[in-house]
Amino acid sequence: MAGLLSSDGQDLWTGGETVLVQLGDVLDRGEDEIAILSLLRSLDIQAKAKGGAVFQVNGNHETMNVEGDFRYVESGAFHECIDFLEYLDECRSDWEEAFVSWIGVSERCKEDRKMSQNYWGPLNLVKRQKGVIARSMLLRPGGLLACELAQHAVILKVNDWVFCHGGLLPHHVAYGIERMNREVSHWMRGLSEGENSPQVPFIATRGYDSVVWNRLYSSDISDLEDYQIKQIHAILEETLQAVGAKAMVVGHTPQTVGVNCKYDSSIWRIDVGMSSGVLNSRPEVLEIRDNMARVVRSRRDTYSQLQIVDYTNNQSK
Repeated sequence: MAGLLSSDGQDLWTGGETVLVQLGDVLDRGEDEIAILSLLRSLDIQAKAKGGAVFQVNGNHETMNVEGDFRYVESGAFHECIDFLEYLDECRSDWEEAFVSWIGVSERCKEDRKMSQNYWGPLNLVKRQKGVIARSMLLRPGGLLACELAQHAVILKVNDWVFCHGGLLPHHVAYGIERMNREVSHWMRGLSEGENSPQVPFIATRGYDSVVWNRLYSSDISDLEDYQIKQIHAILEETLQAVGAKAMVVGHTPQTVGVNCKYDSSIWRIDVGMSSGVLNSRPEVLEIRDNMARVVRSRRDTYSQLQIVDYTNNQSK
């Protein structure tokens, strides 16, 4: 729909020098998590060869899984972890080869698994336990998939725009963006400066006002008083000035009205819950060209007809 991916099923990058930013929460959204991560990595390799790039920003569900919090994992996702580890063995433990090519073989592996006589056994508790172990091996700090996620930032700045999953606050900027990204990466890779195990980077990944959990900018302002709206706007402006950005783009909180901007177009809320694991809503894209933003959304269930919504800076609140 955005013109970045071939429509022939070959998973080819067609975006040229375009920069794509994905704002996290790939995990806990169904049974094709590693396949989606594989696709994004494959597209990044292709995009860079054309002068473009694909960036992923870690969300709270990525950090939760690295912490071992599997409450929102679907059963099919545990099975995918088992399948992927088996495929990794077939690739002689060559992570790069296995991970990048997984998008091309995952569907076949899933079909083979579901055809297995043992797949539909009563509850299959042994299989589930095996899946939990496989997921833990991949996503624990220092695990292979955790190390893959460690390559992604929690805060990304592209030109005059800053991207993060939940929301950036003044005290985050004061703490240091590079410092937070570095600490999260080290934690995910299982690195520690001392003898103890690496500490969870609290300011970025834990707490209601952490970077991946913050909902201050994405809540419905119709529930707020005027003075609260002014306070939030002031906090947002202070943050943007401190980081040297024109606007912030966040996800985390599904917007039932679709992608939208608030506070004089300085915050863009782009999570529309399009995953079948959330709202299964129609896909939408925020397109930024020459510092001007517009929303591209599909009509009904087809990508052949696109609806373009242009936003200008005279939009308030």
